[in-house]
Amino acid sequence: MALPYGFVKAKIVSAPRLKSTRRPHEVQYHLHFGVTVNGAQWDIAVNVGTTDADDLLKYKLAFDFRHNVLASLQSAQAGSTGLTGTDALPAIDFQRSDFLANTGTWRNSNVMDGSDQVEPVASLQRLLLRAQQSSLDVYVFGRFYSEGDGMHDVHMNQGSKGEFIHRAGNDVNDHNDIWQDGALLVDLGEPEWALYVAAFDQQYLPTDDLGNPAPGSQPIS
Repeated sequence: MALPYGFVKAKIVSAPRLKSTRRPHEVQYHLHFGVTVNGAQWDIAVNVGTTDADDLLKYKLAFDFRHNVLASLQSAQAGSTGLTGTDALPAIDFQRSDFLANTGTWRNSNVMDGSDQVEPVASLQRLLLRAQQSSLDVYVFGRFYSEGDGMHDVHMNQGSKGEFIHRAGNDVNDHNDIWQDGALLVDLGEPEWALYVAAFDQQYLPTDDLGNPAPGSQPIS
């Protein structure tokens, strides 16, 4: 079975904080913030960068996001919605849907130095603080924590190589998959929506039906 995937619709109840996670060849950074889901506080971890100059984050931060899927998101109940195994919107696939149409070009993140003044950290932190202070609805797409309440993998979840290659029938780690891409959206008030999406330099498109890089695939440009 695929890893548990879906989205939460909630209000932010604790301000975003930048946290680091040490990996074998890099330090990855996430903005963590709390939301309330069915009376419980959940932790949300959104990828914002890395110290690895060879595998920087690419991102889009759009404040004029438009898409037909927004109507169904607005009408969704607050809380968590499972989308595991769904192969159509509102599940997100950057390659197999038009979700990112008209969202502009991908930007390169800064090399992370542990501060919150680099991009996209600074801009995303301002957006999240605005959402908290104005009690705006926030929608986070990603994978649910395997332990505890929360959501992570708020980035593209396909196209990686090496240890992340998806073997059919093997779902023991955060492998590639289709229709499981992550995103963060904020309803700023009709008709304004903000969108944040991210991917890494060493993720490749197009992908095959398992979410692995297909022959001739290239890094996102």
